[in-house]
Amino acid sequence: MFGVNKRVLPGFGLSLGFTLVYLSLIVLIPLSAVFLKTSTMSWDELVSAVAAPRVVASYKLTFGASFLAAAINAVFGLLLAWGLTRYTFPGRKIVDALIDLPFALPTAVAGIALTAIYAKNGWIGALLEPLGIKIAFGPPGVLVALTFIGLPFVVRTVQPVLEDLETEYEEAAASLGATRWQAFQRVVFPTLFPALLTGFALAFARAVGEYGSVIFIAGNIPMVSEITPLIIITKLEQFDYKGATAVASVMLVISFLLLLVINGLQAWTARRTGRAI
Repeated sequence: MFGVNKRVLPGFGLSLGFTLVYLSLIVLIPLSAVFLKTSTMSWDELVSAVAAPRVVASYKLTFGASFLAAAINAVFGLLLAWGLTRYTFPGRKIVDALIDLPFALPTAVAGIALTAIYAKNGWIGALLEPLGIKIAFGPPGVLVALTFIGLPFVVRTVQPVLEDLETEYEEAAASLGATRWQAFQRVVFPTLFPALLTGFALAFARAVGEYGSVIFIAGNIPMVSEITPLIIITKLEQFDYKGATAVASVMLVISFLLLLVINGLQAWTARRTGRAI
């Protein structure tokens, strides 16, 4: 009435300013420093640092294993979340608690434990060794470690959606003659897909930057089982700061583009599901 602009949420400007400052200090400024350090390199130096055969091989292993591990977790994480929300069985709470173990367990401890189990003299490795299957100290070991640390992201993302999903829709589909698979495919899965895609993206992002649990089980053989974070650490230990930031910049750009595509697909799926409903 007197020209006073009343806001529903008081202090929004102060809160927004604090948020931007905090985000800049924690995320934007450190990431900008990486690109600024890389910009001091000449084009030939940049290409030599990021396109060396050893570095390219680490890209392929890191992003390929991370994508495959996230895909595996998307499938089995969905099955685990389904079992925990739709069924009651002895030890259910224990299983539910164990899913969060990779969150609480130090990555180095996880790497040592996985190596002890999957080495040729370990519990599982000893059974696979006569079959000619080698897990530890090779690319399969990298995949196992990345799958281990990424599983909770999928389960904890999908589980709340399943808990809130009413079973009346499935019962209605069954009453109309749909099989269980048809009800899941036509009714349940479209609702779960955005959350499942989010869990996949989180597991993928976590796997790309994983270091502690991988270096113990990977073997770290150049051109075979060497991940990109190890390449960065090695360059830092050799005081090649420009080379380390150059490789880190490539990882940042690729990770950002992949996550942007995944988030765009998730938003498109959510809009499409909303229109269908």
